[in-house]
Amino acid sequence: MKNKIKKVALVGNPNSGKSSLFNVLTGLRQKTGNYPGVTVEKKAGKMTLPNGETVSLVDLPGLYSLYPNSGDEKVVVEVLLNEQHPEHPDFIIYVADITQLDKQLLLISQINDLGIPVLLVLTFSDIAQKEGIQLDKRQLMNAFGVTVLSVSSRTNENIEALKESITGEPSSLLRNPAKSRMFVPLDAEEEKISKKIRGISKGLNEYKALLLAHHYEWLSMPEGIESEQVAAIVKESGFRSIKSQIRETMARYDKIMPIVKKALIKSRKGITFTDRLDNLVTHRWFGPIIFFVLMLFVFQSIFSWASIPMDWIDSLFTFLNEKLIDVLPAGMFRDFLTDGLLPGLGGILIFIPQIALLFFLIGLLENVGYLARAVYISDKVMQKFGLNGRSIVSLISGGACAIPAVMATRTISNWKERLITIMVTPFISCSARIPVFVMIIGLVIPSTSIFGIFNLQGLVFLGLYLGGIIAALGSALAFKYILKNEEQSFLMMELPTYRSPNLKDIILSVGEKLRIFVVEAGKIILIISIALWFLASFGPGDKMKAAEEIVQTEIVKGNILAETAESELSAKKLEASYAGHIGKAIEPLIEPLGFDWKIGIALVTSFAAREVFVGTIATLYSLGNEGDIVKIQDRLAREKRQGTDIPVFNLATGVSLLVFYLLAMQCMSTLAVVKRETGGWKWPIIQFTFMSVLAYLSSFAAYQLLN
Repeated sequence: MKNKIKKVALVGNPNSGKSSLFNVLTGLRQKTGNYPGVTVEKKAGKMTLPNGETVSLVDLPGLYSLYPNSGDEKVVVEVLLNEQHPEHPDFIIYVADITQLDKQLLLISQINDLGIPVLLVLTFSDIAQKEGIQLDKRQLMNAFGVTVLSVSSRTNENIEALKESITGEPSSLLRNPAKSRMFVPLDAEEEKISKKIRGISKGLNEYKALLLAHHYEWLSMPEGIESEQVAAIVKESGFRSIKSQIRETMARYDKIMPIVKKALIKSRKGITFTDRLDNLVTHRWFGPIIFFVLMLFVFQSIFSWASIPMDWIDSLFTFLNEKLIDVLPAGMFRDFLTDGLLPGLGGILIFIPQIALLFFLIGLLENVGYLARAVYISDKVMQKFGLNGRSIVSLISGGACAIPAVMATRTISNWKERLITIMVTPFISCSARIPVFVMIIGLVIPSTSIFGIFNLQGLVFLGLYLGGIIAALGSALAFKYILKNEEQSFLMMELPTYRSPNLKDIILSVGEKLRIFVVEAGKIILIISIALWFLASFGPGDKMKAAEEIVQTEIVKGNILAETAESELSAKKLEASYAGHIGKAIEPLIEPLGFDWKIGIALVTSFAAREVFVGTIATLYSLGNEGDIVKIQDRLAREKRQGTDIPVFNLATGVSLLVFYLLAMQCMSTLAVVKRETGGWKWPIIQFTFMSVLAYLSSFAAYQLLN
């Protein structure tokens, strides 16, 4: 290697402090994207070295060894083994938690045998000092043949020394291959197959060739090697991959443990703070209670605290709307701004407080080390439904909003479990459903007392939340058997030492996630909002003009009062619009559910957001735009089906509507985020279809049983 370092990779186990170090080294000069062809997240940035040179720094997903168990880990192995990969590093900064050193040196021993220049960086030295852990770094340097540095992402201790260590030629930090032996020599079977694969390409060392034999089924082969060639060699030799992995791993640990024992000058004595707290936090009975209380706090915080800035954003866009109406002349351009563009932007930005608060609280729990315990506690139950312990965070967060809840699934490494979590999270009743539930429950459910304690309307409201949970878990169980995935479904993780949170890291992470939402999901939401405005603002032929003339005629005749004229005009124009025609067109389809064409229009427009249903109904029944739910309920209670004395909103129709809005995917914002998180439209379309069919059939059954 004669070229100077251009690409540096941060590698290490999960919870090793790798992301914190990445933030220190790159600051705001970082961005998040996806690796080509996969949905695995990639964090990359720029780092300036002491000599003024700028190098690329990538924070690779955490993994435990070069024998991956998830899609994220496979990406890392691909990057490290394939020199033609665009992210293949010239140099590796291997990050290890000094308090968990015995568990975190396996991977660096493997990387060393690949021949990539590496620097061993030990993190959390401040915690180690508090716990009485002292280390002789020279022992590690001699054992692994690498430079060893202790750094602190909190105080920036030795950060400049770290940069100095990788300035210049990477070969100066690489062991001399001619004089060094592999950390763990290959056995006879491994050496034989490695030699055959090296015969295909002379540029491979013996350990990399062996790894190709292990991973040829999914790994992109280095230049000059075809996977079919490796497959033929493996089949001919009868190579047993699992047996080889077990032998190698055990042999490495047999060598690592004495090294760590010798390097530790002073190890932790007695029961540590982490041990004492874990006795309570992971207790069989107290652990779930603590977890439930914390998750309830997260949910309530998102639900309550975020409402204040969300109201500010809503008020800001209302103010801007009113100002534009006052300033601009009436016409299509003003209507486009006030009814299409601004509501679309508002529909994006109004979710920012919930997303920011959710990821801040989750980041806080992760930073202090609790989130790993929460995952551990809930994993056993979640696995029964095809989910993961990490799924519980998304499911509970979905009670506030499905958008940040879907984004939170990135912590789930298993593809199948992450996908199932994404698919079922929207069943959890979010805050957007509340206006619909409140209006309909107050309209069709009597406010009677049950046992003198409970209110019937409150019990129905609680039942809807429980129904969403049952629907989510039931659907997850179905997907568990439908989706096929070769990845083994098990949880392997390390419980990190408890530590005080790094607020800078959390804020940087939250900011990056907000940027992704606004830029990636936001543009889709905006496009659909504008499309819905067009459907509601224009109609075929001269239908819209005819609607205006009808209203004007009725005003002249005195059949319409001046104060309700604007609302009547809006209702007639909406009926005459493309959206109105869609409502009329789908009326035969939704009539078995107890819905008429007006409810059909509300179903179409509320795809922008569920809570739009209330405003649409208010417009259709000429109630103005004040959104007074009590007034709407009173008016709807008197509404009769055309030509009959049958109420439009009777018990059967009301329950049918409640069931439909409980189960249907009436949220384009969530679909946009699902598209972004899954890397295409396939799964959002499947999710929308599945939820819509389930909602239709369940709503049909409810109406037919009660009617």
